[in-house]
Amino acid sequence: MRGARPVRPGPPAEVGLRQELGAVRRLLPYLWPGDRADLKFRVLCAMALLVAAKLVAVVVPMLYKAAVDRLTPGHHAAALVAAPIMIIVAYGVARVGAQIFTELRDAVFAKVEQHAVREVALETFRHLHSLSLRYHLERQTGGLSRAIERGIRGTEFLLSYLLFSLVPTMVEIGMVALILWRLYSVSFALFTLATVLVYVGFTFAVTDWRIKFRREMNERDSEANSKAVDSLLNFETVKYFANEEHEARRFDRALAAYESAAVKSQTTLSGLNIGQGIIIATGLVSVMLLAAHGIVSGRMTVGDFVLVNSYLVQLYAPLNQLGMVYRNIKQSLTDLEAMFRLLGARPEVADKEDAAALVASRGEIVFDHVSFSYDQRREILRDVSFRVAPGTTVAIVGPSGAGKSTLSRLLFRFYDVDEGAIRIDGQDVRDVTQDSLRRSIGVVPQDTVLFNDTIRYNIGYGRPGATVEEIADAARRARLDQFIARLPDGLSSPVGERGLKLSGGEKQRVAIARVILKGPRILVFDEATSALDTKTEREIQASLDEVSVARSTLMIAHRLSTVVGAHEILVLDQGRIVERGDHASLLAKGGIYAVMWQRQQEAAERAAELVEVAE
Repeated sequence: MRGARPVRPGPPAEVGLRQELGAVRRLLPYLWPGDRADLKFRVLCAMALLVAAKLVAVVVPMLYKAAVDRLTPGHHAAALVAAPIMIIVAYGVARVGAQIFTELRDAVFAKVEQHAVREVALETFRHLHSLSLRYHLERQTGGLSRAIERGIRGTEFLLSYLLFSLVPTMVEIGMVALILWRLYSVSFALFTLATVLVYVGFTFAVTDWRIKFRREMNERDSEANSKAVDSLLNFETVKYFANEEHEARRFDRALAAYESAAVKSQTTLSGLNIGQGIIIATGLVSVMLLAAHGIVSGRMTVGDFVLVNSYLVQLYAPLNQLGMVYRNIKQSLTDLEAMFRLLGARPEVADKEDAAALVASRGEIVFDHVSFSYDQRREILRDVSFRVAPGTTVAIVGPSGAGKSTLSRLLFRFYDVDEGAIRIDGQDVRDVTQDSLRRSIGVVPQDTVLFNDTIRYNIGYGRPGATVEEIADAARRARLDQFIARLPDGLSSPVGERGLKLSGGEKQRVAIARVILKGPRILVFDEATSALDTKTEREIQASLDEVSVARSTLMIAHRLSTVVGAHEILVLDQGRIVERGDHASLLAKGGIYAVMWQRQQEAAERAAELVEVAE
């Protein structure tokens, strides 16, 4: 039975209430990590400081009222000396106290917040590396990195504001409404709550409508970033074809789409802010008119008027922040949407629950009636069977598109076979852990892509933690030592992005040194010399022959001159093995291999003649 193919993700779905609540639930465990008692203690301390700050904040307007009443003409003269001074001092202390509690809360919670952001980022990074090769081949790196970046920022915002802004604001609204009701009348509480409800309803409704513009901004931003990254990664190709202006036009089209979405977003934001301002002003004026009527009727003092005004101003400040918080929460949830989809993507290739580590003591490789297709409509390999005996070299040759490189991808288990099995020392690769499988195999690919770091780092990547002496020895065995000796910084010389500062042969030698340092039992040479000139090819081939001694080696090649010494050569054509044998026997058969050999020899002779003429 053929393996199931993953369904490609469609356009981003709208973020509904269920998704929003799910996102919040997803974040809560990071606020209360089960294995970190110190972080739990910090959360409790932060909550205590939050309560203290709110209680002090509620007392501040009462002290203000008391001071105003004591200073209002008509009070006893003696009261104007000591009591108001103490009240004013208490008022100042309370205001500072509320600020101190708030700042302490933020300081205590900072460790929890940043640890949570770090854990989310690390989980996302690890998850991306756990996904299968097919997923990454179908994604654009620029858009992927931008989605992660925005998701992490959204995580940081949500963790902080959900806990210390949204919930406390609601609590403060309830406290103020209750105080106004108890001190004066239910009308004050009703007007205040009505203003809040209208404000919240208007904010939520308009923000929900505006979210489509934010989503459009994100998509256009990712598109622009992907085009920029793709263009810069192909810098040399752009130069070869003098297509700088073409690339600039492509990038500008993406920027123009982002510009249009950003203008719509800002315009609607301004409309939202104006509406919020009108609602708050209307509510404030209404309640102040009630207070003024109370003073005129003799039921309230000037201090009461000031108290009501202070409470409303103090309440509407966080209410204004509530609008900002809700907008940003909605935007953050939109930003988190892409990251959560990444975390929700399941690996196409996964370890079994009872998967054991591969034991590759001998290094025997067996392809047993293997069939495979990337797409069910087009089969790549059909009933392929062969064996690489321990310590021997088997070469796979054939025309482009025959499925040669697919064999190495299946051996590394980047994909699972549709039919048949691949075994190493009798163990089906689907029954062992991917980590142990890949640690047992070393590869020198056709296109060696290096990290933008030093030569030492790139060689040492074969075995992180290796000493400088071990890295230098691997470089020497890969015949890279003379090149390194000529560099001013030696092993510390940077290789540039994707290794662009090195030639093709130098990059291949770094790849060989990396494999030497890794020391695997099985080697795969995936057209490791096909992109090199003849002289460099011979030098690299000599290094490969030296490395593969006593190791099981699968050599995938286009140039037949590199496989002459293989113990067995398999000719792959249209996904099937059509010929097999050593070099001499295949030539004697006069089949496909012999024809390929003759053509390549003729091409080599013509190239040599052209060189002689040029000289």
